[in-house]
Amino acid sequence: MPKVSTVVAKPGFILALEFTDGKAGEVCIAQSLYGPIFEPLRNPENFSLAAVDEYGAVYWPLPGCEHTPDYAPDALYRMLG
Repeated sequence: MPKVSTVVAKPGFILALEFTDGKAGEVCIAQSLYGPIFEPLRNPENFSLAAVDEYGAVYWPLPGCEHTPDYAPDALYRMLG
């Protein structure tokens, strides 16, 4: 399964993604931002911190958070269709 190579967080809880196989596009994850781990991402400032980790997943390095929110690359890839 391809991994995320680049991510840009955009307004409206949209992630602009590019994968290692060249596939690219945007996904809205607003409906997924609930529960104790993802709730901090409802703050646009926090959401804007999206980055790619060493496994090709999207994560948010939030200061002071015990658990770092992340999104698996395979789930994001499927969302692109």
